[in-house]
Amino acid sequence: MTNDLIAKAAMDRRLAEIVTPVIEDMGFELVRVRLMSGKKTTLQIMADRPEGGIEVDDCAEISTALNAILDVEDPILDEYTLEVSSPGIDRPLTRMKDFEAFEGYEAKLETTELIDGRRRFKGMLAGTEGDEVLINLPEGTVGLQFDWLSDAKLVLTDDLIRDMLKSRKDSGTLNETAFDEIETDTRSEED
Repeated sequence: MTNDLIAKAAMDRRLAEIVTPVIEDMGFELVRVRLMSGKKTTLQIMADRPEGGIEVDDCAEISTALNAILDVEDPILDEYTLEVSSPGIDRPLTRMKDFEAFEGYEAKLETTELIDGRRRFKGMLAGTEGDEVLINLPEGTVGLQFDWLSDAKLVLTDDLIRDMLKSRKDSGTLNETAFDEIETDTRSEED
């Protein structure tokens, strides 16, 4: 069994096996896969660039490539909708390296079983030690076995937003001028 929160359910793991090579061949990483059934079934795929900063066009390209492989493999019996998205700023933390990369940021962690009478932990990430994720809580630093975690995500804070926007600007993936211009269609009705 893989040691991550990318895919928890058996079906999600099967889907991850199918989509991971496609996503990695395109230069991206799979962040999370979830097959969610409600009124309609949705296959939610979160992907990112290894250095961060995936764009809408990238998601569209990944979606096209995944539709092709999923049509061939046909792992889902029901009709479903494919959603490919970025992890967002308050991203899920699905791999040990995520907890190291986002050390110093606030996160919410949830465990499968009760740990000292609780399952939810909210505090500042303090890196990793062996196979434990460290989190600073009001009562002190706690180490949680990565395998105990059922869910983990960053908390949307001003510091996180500022740092993410700054890193995107520094890496050139945030084009500020693109937000200022409005394109107008100058063609007349007769064209």
